[in-house]
Amino acid sequence: MGKRGPAPKPSALKLLQGTHRKDRAPANEPTPEVKPPSCPSWLHREAKREWRRIVPELVRLGLLAEVDRAALAAYCQAYATWWRMERDIEENGDVQFNARSGLESARPQVAMRDKALDTMRRFLVEFGLTPSSRTRVSAAETPKAEDSNPFARLAGG
Repeated sequence: MGKRGPAPKPSALKLLQGTHRKDRAPANEPTPEVKPPSCPSWLHREAKREWRRIVPELVRLGLLAEVDRAALAAYCQAYATWWRMERDIEENGDVQFNARSGLESARPQVAMRDKALDTMRRFLVEFGLTPSSRTRVSAAETPKAEDSNPFARLAGG
């Protein structure tokens, strides 16, 4: 059985939201270096375009590390799927006529679009980039890459 309740937020996101408390912070939470991951070459062209749009902002907020590459790629692919389905629906409509039953029904692209939107929303929440999650973020002091490593000061860096 899985863990109950909402998934815990990373400390970097809590710092931006102003809800971070040292006494409740995980003792050994990994703190990967804030660094943009490379864009996977296999992404759809529209996914690559979204990657180039969103990565600088995530880095600026201190919310992106190389280990986040797969999550970001999944978000960008969902974005590309949504984009493709919207184009198809715009061109071919959102309903189809079933000659056998004589009824109209939603085209499969509508369900595919909706699934992609849901996937995108879930990843955006994870990165703190939905309108509601953004209202809880206070970006007055943007974390810098060197601030993401709590041991940097101890090592003189």
